[in-house]
Amino acid sequence: MRAELGANFVRILGYFREDGAKAVAQIEEAMHNKDTAALVIPSHTIKSEARQFGAELLGQLAEEIEFAARSALESQLFPDHMLPHVARLRPTYDETIARLEKETNPLATRRPSFGRAASNQDFGRL
Repeated sequence: MRAELGANFVRILGYFREDGAKAVAQIEEAMHNKDTAALVIPSHTIKSEARQFGAELLGQLAEEIEFAARSALESQLFPDHMLPHVARLRPTYDETIARLEKETNPLATRRPSFGRAASNQDFGRL
């Protein structure tokens, strides 16, 4: 994604950071208010944007919330069973943003480049 977007990557990551924070808050509020319909759009937003950045764990979590909400709308039952998923959403989102920002920080330590031997610390990360 970073290679494809080039200089636009940081800008689009900024949008994801802002949109994602709003969407997480909307999902938490919808769960608190037991508003099934209000769960759908923000969870769909996070799912789509997370997957664009390769954040599969966050995308999967948001997808489960979205699909449960859509199913609950049809059955007219609130998806209380999604509470643990919603509780995991903010920490997962925060960790995802921290990792993406670390990768975009020009001062961050990068993996060894071609021609440089990997240290023992790098084992398993290459």
